Amino acid sequence: MIEQWITVPTADGQMRVFTVRADAVITHAGAVVVLQEAFGVNEHIRTIARRIAERGYLAVAPDLFHRTGVAELPYDRHTDAMGLIGAIGPDAVAADIGALLTHLTENEGVPAARTAIVGFCFGGRAAFTAATRCPGLAGVAVFYGPGIAAGPHAVLDSAAKIDAPLLLHTGEQDPTIPAEHVAAIDAALTGAGVAFERHTYPGVGHAFACDARPDKYVPDAATTAWTRTYDFLARVLPSGAG
Repeated sequence: MIEQWITVPTADGQMRVFTVRADAVITHAGAVVVLQEAFGVNEHIRTIARRIAERGYLAVAPDLFHRTGVAELPYDRHTDAMGLIGAIGPDAVAADIGALLTHLTENEGVPAARTAIVGFCFGGRAAFTAATRCPGLAGVAVFYGPGIAAGPHAVLDSAAKIDAPLLLHTGEQDPTIPAEHVAAIDAALTGAGVAFERHTYPGVGHAFACDARPDKYVPDAATTAWTRTYDFLARVLPSGAG
């Protein structure tokens, strides 16, 4: 694998992007944008990018904290992380993802139609937001993204703007995405005619797929969610190794 940090210009300055590609791949199946949790583009997110790249995709993980100068936070700095993500609204998400999509088109020859997004926690909310603001994406997968249906950065009223298929993973016992939020999201997507599939995992909470957090990780649910995600990527980016 070839790994490197690159910089991409945005409306608010340079954004670092962790990039991984298989060294044997000449033409990528497509690109997958990996959007960080509330703790930055840390080793866990970089490892996810590596796993995705192993399947023949160009994996890119943008540093959405680039405006703050904070690269990443340890998992025990939850309060600080909440302050950082609280400052990143839909306009900032759209600006950053839009700039990255432009980079992929102009420098990698990969247009939005061959680019999918996979986001986790805050990155799940950001992925959903990007789906409402960035037309023509191949697909978007959301792992336990809070703040979509309610809160200062909720974007559910823009569901009708989504033209990409969605895959949503939610823990049944996730306090950040209560059942009424899940129902509201599903109703809005259904009403807007968005192609989506929702999977709710019984008995698990938030961050159940994060193997860097043993107190939250649930291996069986994580494995199932990733199998579904890889299948989804193979469908929306059909030349992938899948």
